[in-house]
Amino acid sequence: EDLDRLKRIEAGDPVAMREMGNGFVMKGNHTRALEYWTKAAGLGDIEAHYQLSIMYGQGRGVDKDKKKEMYHLEEAAIGGDYSARLDLGKEEWINGRFERAMKHTIIAANLGYDKSMKYL
Repeated sequence: EDLDRLKRIEAGDPVAMREMGNGFVMKGNHTRALEYWTKAAGLGDIEAHYQLSIMYGQGRGVDKDKKKEMYHLEEAAIGGDYSARLDLGKEEWINGRFERAMKHTIIAANLGYDKSMKYL
């Protein structure tokens, strides 16, 4: 499986890159996870964008960076990640933009994220 994944990475497969990043973070190697997730996100992988938003938001293996966190969160939400969409809604709520918060939360609900219903 690892050899196959490496071949896919060499071929430019963003899903394989994200999976490799997932493996590194499970082993506690956030530096390598960042490397692979950044490559995958650069190729449009929405889940990699979401993982990067978490890394930058929590400062896992990187310095906390609100600007990078929000960039990756927005990219993931635009790409259809319902968790990212709900997180954007929470961020808008914290910043007092309640109408925008509700819109993001409703979009997350429409995408099938049942957890978002408790925020409506």
